[in-house]
Amino acid sequence: MAMGQGLEESALSQAIKGADWMIPLLQSIHIVTIGVVFVSSLMIALRVIGTMRTDEPFPIVWRRFAPWMWYGLVVMVITGVFLVIGEPVREFTALSFWLKMTFLAIAVISTFVFGRTFGPGSRAAASAAGYAGASRDAVAVAGSTSATGALNAGGAAYAGASGAEFSVGAKIAAAAIMLVWLFIIFLGRAIAYDVEVWGSLSLHT
Repeated sequence: MAMGQGLEESALSQAIKGADWMIPLLQSIHIVTIGVVFVSSLMIALRVIGTMRTDEPFPIVWRRFAPWMWYGLVVMVITGVFLVIGEPVREFTALSFWLKMTFLAIAVISTFVFGRTFGPGSRAAASAAGYAGASRDAVAVAGSTSATGALNAGGAAYAGASGAEFSVGAKIAAAAIMLVWLFIIFLGRAIAYDVEVWGSLSLHT
């Protein structure tokens, strides 16, 4: 591609390639941040599906893991941009690269929608407030009973409501987002082996 060739001849691209340590360093940071983003997204998705942290309202889970996800994503994008500038022809002529960018956009948008729909400030946040209120009411009503039993009663009140917190469609979407992230990880590695992976479909050919 002409754009890739022009970018590869730029001073910045030459500087990145000229430093033997630069690309390995960028790749290492990029891989680590992909892991951070994936694990954070996984925890959020598993909460939506209902297999982890079901005793906590979703807004609380979102508030705990979303910052790691978004900050990690920022670092991942920055290092990714420099990697592309360092080897633009290799990246732009790889089908895996363009598929990775497409899936990345899908994952980010889908996760953002989950946050807007169920995160702090949403109706799910109101459910979290109701859970806290139920726990406090249970403690007050319990009187002579133990505080632990009262808190368990409050937790049960939330658990009963949380079963309908996410629709089947939302759970399927959360599982799909995890598959998308797995595709992203695979495609990032496949860039180096684009012809071997895609054969005649590779843009290298």
